[in-house]
Amino acid sequence: MTHIRASISAFARPRRALAAAALASLALTGCGSEVKGSGPQGGPVGSVASKARPTQPSPEQEAFAAMLEMYAQMCPPSDGVPPAPPGKSAGPEPVRSLAPGETPPTDPIEPGPPTGPAAELDRHDGCTSVHHEQRLIEALQKVAEPTPAKVRKTLNGLGYIDERIHGLKQDGKTTRFYLDLRENGGRLCEAGRAAGETTDVTACVAHATGPFTVKTEEQP
Repeated sequence: MTHIRASISAFARPRRALAAAALASLALTGCGSEVKGSGPQGGPVGSVASKARPTQPSPEQEAFAAMLEMYAQMCPPSDGVPPAPPGKSAGPEPVRSLAPGETPPTDPIEPGPPTGPAAELDRHDGCTSVHHEQRLIEALQKVAEPTPAKVRKTLNGLGYIDERIHGLKQDGKTTRFYLDLRENGGRLCEAGRAAGETTDVTACVAHATGPFTVKTEEQP
């Protein structure tokens, strides 16, 4: 019987070559999947595009903007702004749901000569403030034991959104608050004191730009 002698390494070389080829194939496949399935800096595809999408206003924000527009059209334009041509509206008629029991506004209100903080407002903001004050006082007078939670709920029901409500706090048996009603460069705000039948709301003046801060106010 003839014995065949050979080194074990001679048989091991092909296996090593096959294993190396398999690893190289897996590495190439892995690299291809990473490039195809990832975005910049390893993030998932579409992540950057999704972050760049503009935020759509909520229904509450749209209703609040429509309310401001409705009162804006019922008052004379701001100083230096030409009025709309006769018989033509300054824009589309906004649609707004009224709060339960609230009557829709009718004729424009022409306020008297402004005094106090309201004297710093232009005629447009001065007129608009009267509309807001009337509906706020009428609604808050019906709130028994006006806590901050009840006042916020009432303001929300009238269409005033949370990001425009400031300084809501209990003051004895009353609740004080501010409303930021600035728009188109205006400075209008309202300072309110919810106290049942003695509720009062007065115009105040906010800084025209930046975060809401009251520049001039008259405590109601």
